[in-house]
Amino acid sequence: MRRRPPLPLALPAALAVAFLLVPLLGIAADAPWSDLASRLTAPAVTEALGLSLLVSGWALLISLLLGVPLAWLLARADFPGRTLVRCLVILPMVLPPTVAGVALLQGLGRRGLLGGPLEALGVTLPFSTAGAVVAAVFVSMPFLVISLEGALTGLDPHFEEAAATMGAGPLRTLRLVTLPMTAPALAAGAALCWARALGEFGATITFAGNLPGTTQTLPLKVYLLLQDDPVGATAVSLLLLAIAAAVLFALRGRWLGPLRPSPD
Repeated sequence: MRRRPPLPLALPAALAVAFLLVPLLGIAADAPWSDLASRLTAPAVTEALGLSLLVSGWALLISLLLGVPLAWLLARADFPGRTLVRCLVILPMVLPPTVAGVALLQGLGRRGLLGGPLEALGVTLPFSTAGAVVAAVFVSMPFLVISLEGALTGLDPHFEEAAATMGAGPLRTLRLVTLPMTAPALAAGAALCWARALGEFGATITFAGNLPGTTQTLPLKVYLLLQDDPVGATAVSLLLLAIAAAVLFALRGRWLGPLRPSPD
């Protein structure tokens, strides 16, 4: 049962809301509404938008292919180092974005840990579209894994055990029982993962660079516009803000609820 908040809590809460709201209202207030359409349809902006959609789409697909099995293992399997693996999953969410980019360079760059083997296979990730996808996956996949792991942890395993007693194998059980029952959490995690990939900046510019048509996504375009066209930067920022708000609005209530820590 909800009740009116006490004044000592309501005042700082209202201040917190204002603190979060004012910068966003500033974007809307300063947006060039009179020529917004022409600015957002400029060739350089549409090129960056198309690249952003491509990168975030591939990032979501890869995150689903890798993140769903990882979330299942964290929620269902008992193995040594599970706490460490969960920490590794969460770590990209709290790392400074530029540190994530440096980590990718040291791990997957030409002189990184896997740089030699990748180069031998003809794969060069830094300063390429593939590198932008890798950076987006690194920072966005944890949102999918954490969302789905929480749902799997709260799912009664008896449903999966019943499917197993009727002859369903692990993959068939996952496809026909587990994923349908956790579909809302999976959809929420996928949407948050995609939105995070779409808005990725720091790891991308550090690992993949800011090359028009190759790695210059919308957030990087905003950074470039800030130097010589602040009004244009505000217009593109408004577009990204609208996309992020639309994703959160679509997830409200039914799919996006309070985060619950999963037991170890």
